Amino acid sequence: MISERDEILKAMRAGPVILGRLVRDLETEVLRARPAEGEWAIVEVVAHLADTEDRALARTRAMLERDVPDLPAYDPAALAEERRYIDMAIGDELARFTALRNEQAELLAGLSDDEWRRTGRHEEHGLISVGQLAAHTAGEDADHFAQIARLIPG
Repeated sequence: MISERDEILKAMRAGPVILGRLVRDLETEVLRARPAEGEWAIVEVVAHLADTEDRALARTRAMLERDVPDLPAYDPAALAEERRYIDMAIGDELARFTALRNEQAELLAGLSDDEWRRTGRHEEHGLISVGQLAAHTAGEDADHFAQIARLIPG
């Protein structure tokens, strides 16, 4: 029988490996090139993934520690500007993403079925469970990895 949780965890654990391979050996001008006005460069996508993972881990912990906590939305584009993603060091952001993702995967792997089903109230999406948040996170990885792959020349 295929376990949905195991499949999500497998995808989450693969994320840092795939991301590291995608950005390995890319020149600075490739990492910082924006494809069009209002679109992100590779370094910005990586920084976004690290910040998103930080928020996902905090949301998971909140759902485990409190009954139906509020999970506020945020504006990723505004955060990118505020934190100056374009100027960040790709190695630092990749390391941050990797550490946070490993921590998140370890936390999720140790949960009971009841903990996997604990919920929070997302400001935009309504009631979500720990498992749904993990599935969303894994799905976002694939989307952003494809975004990065399209920006790599050759």
